[in-house]
Amino acid sequence: MNIQWYPGHMTKTRRQIEADLKLVDMVVEIIDARIPISSRNPDIDQLVGDKPRLVVLNRCDQADPGTNRIWSEYFKSKGCTVLETDAKTGTGINRFSQVVQTALKDQIARWREKGQVGRPVRAMVVGVPNVGKSTFINKIARRKSAKAGDRPGVTRGKQWVNVDSTLDLLDTPGILWPKFEDELTGMHLAFTGAVKDDIMDVETLGCHLMCFMSDRYPEALTTAYKLADLPKREEEDNDIAYGYRLLQAAAQKRGMRISGGDVDTERMARVLLDEYRGGKLGRFTLELPEDQQGRGCANA
Repeated sequence: MNIQWYPGHMTKTRRQIEADLKLVDMVVEIIDARIPISSRNPDIDQLVGDKPRLVVLNRCDQADPGTNRIWSEYFKSKGCTVLETDAKTGTGINRFSQVVQTALKDQIARWREKGQVGRPVRAMVVGVPNVGKSTFINKIARRKSAKAGDRPGVTRGKQWVNVDSTLDLLDTPGILWPKFEDELTGMHLAFTGAVKDDIMDVETLGCHLMCFMSDRYPEALTTAYKLADLPKREEEDNDIAYGYRLLQAAAQKRGMRISGGDVDTERMARVLLDEYRGGKLGRFTLELPEDQQGRGCANA
């Protein structure tokens, strides 16, 4: 898997971010707490430079709570301020403004010394497509100011959103890197819906997700698909082969069949991805900080 995908609006967004950085005091980077490596764009580190950074671990309610703490400590060790949120339910949202004010307290104090009392903080919100940027902004502003959608690339133009007298947010379109150097990055983004399903084979994705869950969160499979015992992994099984047998077992339990009586593994793969993205399988995280070693796509 070596996906080349850099639509024209992505190139435009990169230039737009470069031009707009001089207008803001802080960058708010939204990442998916389930895949903190794959949902970070390494271009952002280069673009932002030394600008103060708030890393928002969004969808924390769908990620492993213990792993959320590990990632929070990791980003803090890199000099970032960290906030765990779930934009859909509102978890952590009410802390956002205070976290921003605390992170920039020295800068705000300098403004006051210069007589700039009441100057609002201006923060740019960035992130890859479908990590919940627009939903996050709408929750913060308590209204539908930013266009939100379930598919990548919904937010296209520059949008300023006034939160209150102390804070203005600049929403930006999602930006991906020119290509995925690492196969896991492409798969993890596809698992969470950050890239369109038609870019990769859904059944193959389902096999890989089944295999991962059997290794790290086997109880999620046994509970969701009523599998008392997971099929044994044979010595000759690669991830695809073993994941396919897990798909077959789950499809059989759900009664998914095609004409002729064979189990419908493609339908099962789609259901698996939908249930994973909807948080119906439980809370688990696909990546740990140490998984960055050897990955060619993340630059934390």
